[in-house]
Amino acid sequence: MTPAIQWYPGHIAKAEKALLDQLKRVDVVLEVRDARIPLATRHPRMASWIGDKGHVLVLNRVDMVSADNRAAWETWLRQQGEAPYYANAQQGKGVAAVSKAAQAAGAAVNERRRNRGMRPRPVRAVVIGFPNVGKSALINRLVKRKVVESARKAGVTRQLRWIRISDELELLDAPGILPAQLQDQGAALKLAICDDIGEASYDNQLIAAAMVDLFCQLDGPQTGDYCQALGDRYGLVPESTGELYLHQMAATRYQGNVERMARTLLNDYRIGNLGSLPLEWPVME
Repeated sequence: MTPAIQWYPGHIAKAEKALLDQLKRVDVVLEVRDARIPLATRHPRMASWIGDKGHVLVLNRVDMVSADNRAAWETWLRQQGEAPYYANAQQGKGVAAVSKAAQAAGAAVNERRRNRGMRPRPVRAVVIGFPNVGKSALINRLVKRKVVESARKAGVTRQLRWIRISDELELLDAPGILPAQLQDQGAALKLAICDDIGEASYDNQLIAAAMVDLFCQLDGPQTGDYCQALGDRYGLVPESTGELYLHQMAATRYQGNVERMARTLLNDYRIGNLGSLPLEWPVME
């Protein structure tokens, strides 16, 4: 059994407190989730943070999910009353639509100000999401220049800061926020596989083996050839447990170095070498 995955470093606790202090100044919440795991990257407190503010849901890393998966989630989310905006923040795909949606969501604020005889002001939006879901890359694309550090690992942004995007829009960049306790360990596993949580919280070999097991569970005519993707990449389709597969591949490729094989498996998934293989489907949730 995989040991419990928990990660709540001090900078996240501080950031959450600072974020709650700033939320009263915010008109619109830009919520960024990982398109591969849209439920696992939904913060349980998000609804209370949004309250009656405008809400723009961004599913980032659209390049890493299949067209069928995107369509399935779009239908499911709309049934829940949410209108997702798909984006690839690294490449800038879908970012213009996100910017327009944020301004439209905040337009009501200035309408109310005008009605009270006050001058309009820039709409204030906050970007909230789990670590490493692409918030900083999205902000840099929205601003059209590099204003915040962005890297493919969790925990790069550590401070809150306001950034003026235009005369119409100001953005608050916040560090990745995680629940203090990850109650759903199935979701925590997916966070680890997708690199949306700090490396200190998990064991690479256990997570890589669990990823292979998850692939076998997801494999099917409606979802895709997950097992065959492993076979195409490594020359062997898993036939038993993920742990056995990991050891078999380590023996074949790395003279039995299981840690090196585990890192290879995880990295190949994270950079797209295994193809567009989302870890969540609405029909299976």
